[in-house]
Amino acid sequence: MSKADEIFKKNCREILENGFSTEHEQVRPHWEDGTPAYTIKTFGVVNRYNLEEEFPLLTLRATNWKAALDEILWIWQKKSNNIHDLKSHIWDSWADETGSIGKAYGYQLGVKYKFPHGEMDQVDNVLWQLKNTPYSRRIMTNIYNFADLSEMGLEPCAYSMTFNVVGDRLNAILNQRSQDTLAANNWNVVQYAALLLMFAQVSGLRAGELVHVISDMHIYDRHVPLIKTLMERESFPAPKVRLNPHIKNFYDFTVEDFLVEDYEHGKPIGKVPIAI
Repeated sequence: MSKADEIFKKNCREILENGFSTEHEQVRPHWEDGTPAYTIKTFGVVNRYNLEEEFPLLTLRATNWKAALDEILWIWQKKSNNIHDLKSHIWDSWADETGSIGKAYGYQLGVKYKFPHGEMDQVDNVLWQLKNTPYSRRIMTNIYNFADLSEMGLEPCAYSMTFNVVGDRLNAILNQRSQDTLAANNWNVVQYAALLLMFAQVSGLRAGELVHVISDMHIYDRHVPLIKTLMERESFPAPKVRLNPHIKNFYDFTVEDFLVEDYEHGKPIGKVPIAI
C-alpha cells in the first residue's frame, strides 16, 4: 500500500468516526439542485509526505495528475486568473463571462512587491531566495489578500507555502483553510508535491518533505458512500515519478516533463458531485 493511500484512509476514518456534522447548520455551499451541501468535518489535520520515499499519488482510484499539474502551472507559472488559459473546466463555475476568476490565485502570485533584492512577484522571490539565500526562514508565499477578497470568484483554499532548506533538502509547508476530501485531497497533494520537486530541481536541491496543514477537512454528505467504497479497497504500490532532468528553469516546465511510470490504481467510482 502506498503511504498516500494510508494517510487518505486514516483521514477519512477520523472524519467519519469522530467528525462534526454540519447538518441543520447554516452553510454556504450547495448542490446544483439548490440543496444545502452539508459536511462531516474535522479540525487541524497535519499530514507529512516524504518525497524521497515516494511520490504521494493515490492508487485507490486514479488521480488525474495531468489536469492537476496543468492547474498548478496555471497558477504558479502562468500566474493566470483566466480559465481560457486552463485545459480543464474545474474553475468554470467561479468564472465570469470573460473567463476571469477575479483577483484570485494566479493573479495574486503575479503581483510585484519591493523586496530588498529587487522588485518581483512572490514566485520569483521564492526562486531567487532558494538560489541566493537558501537558509533564510522567510521563503514563503501568501495569496490570501484581504484587500482583494471581495473581487475573487472564490477565496483561496490552499493559500500559503513556506519553504525551508535543511542541508541540501528542500521542504515545504502547505497551509489550507478548507478541503473537500474526496474531490481535492490528493489533487492538492499531487500539485504541491510536484511544485516542490520542480523548485528543488531548478535550485540544485533535493526534494524533501511536504507537510500539509488543513484547518477544516471535510467530507460532503453526498460523498460519504463514495468515500466508504474507497476505504474498502486494496491499494497498489506508489508509482515511480520523476521530472525531465534537463529542465533548469521553472518557467520551462510543462506537464509533459512530469514522468509517471507503473501507475496502477483502482477503477473509477463514478461521477463526483461538486458543491459550489
